[in-house]
Amino acid sequence: MLRYFTLFTCVLALCPSSVWGQGGLTPGTEPFIALHERSLALLHVRVIDGTGSAARDNQTVIIANGQIRAVGASESTPVPADMRQIDLSGHTVFPGLVGMHEHLFYPSGGGVPIYSEQAYSAPRLYLASGITTMRTGGSLEPYTDINIKRLIDSGKMPGPKMDATGPYIEGPGSFSIQMPSITSPEQARRTVDFWAQEGATSFKAYMNISHDALGAAIQEAHRHGLKITGHLCSVGFTEAAELGIDNLEHGLLVDTEFMPGKQRDVCPNGPQATESVTNLNLKGPEAQRMIHTLVEHHVAVTSTLAVFEAFLPGRPPLEGRTLDIMSPEATTSYLGAKERAASRPGVRDDKWLRKEMDFEREFAAAGGLLMAGCDPTGNGGAPPGFGDQRNLELLVEAGFKPEEAIRIYTLNGAQYLGQADRIGSITPGKQADLVVVAGNPSTQIADCEKVKYVFKEGVAYDPAKLIGSVRGTLGIH
Repeated sequence: MLRYFTLFTCVLALCPSSVWGQGGLTPGTEPFIALHERSLALLHVRVIDGTGSAARDNQTVIIANGQIRAVGASESTPVPADMRQIDLSGHTVFPGLVGMHEHLFYPSGGGVPIYSEQAYSAPRLYLASGITTMRTGGSLEPYTDINIKRLIDSGKMPGPKMDATGPYIEGPGSFSIQMPSITSPEQARRTVDFWAQEGATSFKAYMNISHDALGAAIQEAHRHGLKITGHLCSVGFTEAAELGIDNLEHGLLVDTEFMPGKQRDVCPNGPQATESVTNLNLKGPEAQRMIHTLVEHHVAVTSTLAVFEAFLPGRPPLEGRTLDIMSPEATTSYLGAKERAASRPGVRDDKWLRKEMDFEREFAAAGGLLMAGCDPTGNGGAPPGFGDQRNLELLVEAGFKPEEAIRIYTLNGAQYLGQADRIGSITPGKQADLVVVAGNPSTQIADCEKVKYVFKEGVAYDPAKLIGSVRGTLGIH
């Protein structure tokens, strides 16, 4: 009887691995490794180095002990005699992507504003898609996210390196019951202080936060030496920049400062807010004043074109690989959302999306730091990792050269995180975070989806194994 009692209580308490053995969540990285050598020479590969420079053909990249040791023309770059050589003719290598608006949660389905933590599927999908470093752009389960970060760092589960945000810094009236309701500057300071001590490495403010509470959160984050971003609505971009915010999410489409009659600390709803930015003249004095204020205050902007595109009729292309990773409930919910978008077109149309694309080009041309991430929320049409690949393609559709789009997704994010000396470009001495794809993204950006290997700290992962391990689970866990 004692034996059965012990087993029962162990189930209720979620037994440690010493009792059950290692589970599916924490299998380590071994099952997903494609190449076991820590020293490799990648021969005859095309290199897009992450700096924005043109692609270079017929290159050799030498990896040793987790670092990039040499990059150069294959005919003149010596390779140690005892090093394994892999001929990658017809393939391209670019830096591991630095996703700057990612989440470990995803819509639960049915249009209910409750999101399920995807601690099992999301880290694997991000890594399989070429994301080797990611920032969670807001957390609904901050302890889960922080602990996932620690498991990945210790090698107990596969996934990207993580910058884990604390809980949303949100005011009253949020659409999601999973978010806090911060009503004072003092509460904002307490929230940031507590989660900074618990292990959060950055913060995100949200749509209904007040001017004064946002200012207090910014000051407290900076006191801890941490950065804070925002998906704002009640506070406009210019106002947030002057308060000292470090980053703004999504770009122009969420900035409400141009709406006639905008009230302080009020997030306006309805089509007028959308129309105010769709009809905005980006070359006019109002828009230019906002853009230059962001640049002067060193406020970065995160592109999330993929999550916006998913709301438009006929976009994005429906892919079998996306439906394959979704749970049946998530599939039904997403297909229903696409059908509704097709049957009820509104102010969110191609012109709306194009205005955001034009803003991002204008901001970058003015010297602003543009980064990118997929934001796998919305209607579920920008899944973890796959949405990042689509976002890269949309940056090219927006008018950036493929090499520029890859820089936005690599070196720019590394610069914001203060890690450009270690990641973000293919440079000797840097960490070997690399993505190898079949084809040539410099001429056909969609080839970024054809991932053969993902190197993280010099370890080569097999994307097919990572994706296969989560088939049919996205939306469940």
